[in-house]
Parts: sequence; structure tokens; C-alpha cells
Amino acid sequence: MANIHPTAFVDKGAVIGADVEIGPFCIVEANTIIGARTILKNNCVIRNHTELGEDCVVDAFAVLGGAPQDLSYKNEPTKLIIGNRCHIREYVTMSRGTPNGKAVTKIGDECYFMANSHVGHDCVVGNNVIMANSVALAGHVTIGERVILGGLSAVHQHCRVGRHAFVGGLAAVVADVIPYGSVVGVHAHLAGLNIVGLKRRGFSRAQIHELRAAYRMLFAEEGTLQERIDDVIERFANIPEAMEIIDFVKVETSRPLCLPRD
Repeated sequence: MANIHPTAFVDKGAVIGADVEIGPFCIVEANTIIGARTILKNNCVIRNHTELGEDCVVDAFAVLGGAPQDLSYKNEPTKLIIGNRCHIREYVTMSRGTPNGKAVTKIGDECYFMANSHVGHDCVVGNNVIMANSVALAGHVTIGERVILGGLSAVHQHCRVGRHAFVGGLAAVVADVIPYGSVVGVHAHLAGLNIVGLKRRGFSRAQIHELRAAYRMLFAEEGTLQERIDDVIERFANIPEAMEIIDFVKVETSRPLCLPRD
């Protein structure tokens, strides 16, 4: 059975899992799903058409599943889906999707959202992502797994940030960030690979060495970008991490690629 504080409001149309805890003055609207053993602390708001996974913790004054901040939105029944074992701190906001986008905002498993961070409509956030205080994702952003976004950084709409990348504090990301990359500055520029993160996650010295060599070749001054891509493919075809970067770069998107500073 769920443990629901008498001051909380839980709509009869909400689906509440086993051993859920809903604290004082929380609001859980209709057409929501709260997974087993999830804890809603005081004053949380879970808007309609939100699915919250198992074993999550939502801290005070978070608002999940609010209407997208998009002037074209006309109250259509879009969704916010949050995975398992996520920790969502105070005053975090996450918007549902829009019909003009994916119609869903999706959050992976085991993510950590620090206070005042925001996930915009139609975003896709991978597993094990950490968003520090006051990070802001605009609409249609894609964040790969195990990305870390430093405090007060912001990501422009439609940008992609590849797996294992690091975004420095206060960075303004207006272009796509390669997997394993590290970006800093306003506007953000590519400052190399996320070596600290790779070491912490158990990448071997040999893997990091190969990635560094592929990075240097890809972003060298000589030749065109396509020529450098071809060179990396020829030399590093058997290195999965290098090919992941190449696959990321080759995708046609509406945003440019974040590059090293001249």
C-alpha cells in the first residue's frame, strides 16, 4: 500500500505503485503513473500524462509534466516519461512533449537533476545523466548517456550532446557536442576529450590513447572535414569509440558541430 499524507491531493485517475510515499501538500493529477517505492517529498506537483518510474525520489517544489513552453501548444495530451531510480531535487521542472515534436519528453534511468534544473519539451535524456544546479535544456535537445552538465550551463534547442561528454559550468551550447567531448565557454567550444570522465568510467589507457589520436586527426587544420572523416575511418575502423564519434558527426541535423577554438 502507498503511504499518502492526509494533506496531499491524489486524483482518483492516478495509478500509484506499491510502497509509494507521497508527502505533505503534494499534488498528483489524473492520468499519471507513479512507480513502486518512489518517494514524493513535500509540495511536489506531478501533472497529468506523466509517468514516473520505480525507486525515484522527487524533492520539494519540483513540477513534473507541466505544459510545454511553446506558443503552438493547445493542451494536447502529450507525455513526460521518467525512468527508474532518478533523483530529482528541489524546484526542478520538466515539460511534456508537443504534437509538433515527439509528443513525449523522455528521461532515462538513474539520472540526477540538481536544484532548479529544467528539461524542455520533446527532450530525450539518456541513462545516468547528471545535470547540476540551474542547468537548462531547451526543446528538442538530445543528451546521451553518462553526460555531465555543469552548473548554470544551457543547451540550445535541437542540439545533441553525445555519450560520455562533459559540459562545463556556465557554458552556452549552441552546437552539437561529440561523444566523449568536453566543451567550455560562452558560446561553448570543444576543449578536447572528457578524459577525467573516461578514466572514472573505466576506459583503459589504450582506449583513451586511440580516442585522442582519432580526435587529433578529426580536428586537425589540414584538409576538409570530409577528408579528415575519411582518414579517421580508414585508420580507426576497428575502434568502436572512434567510430561512434564519426557516426555522430555524419548525422544530418539542424545544428552545426561544436568545434575547437581557433
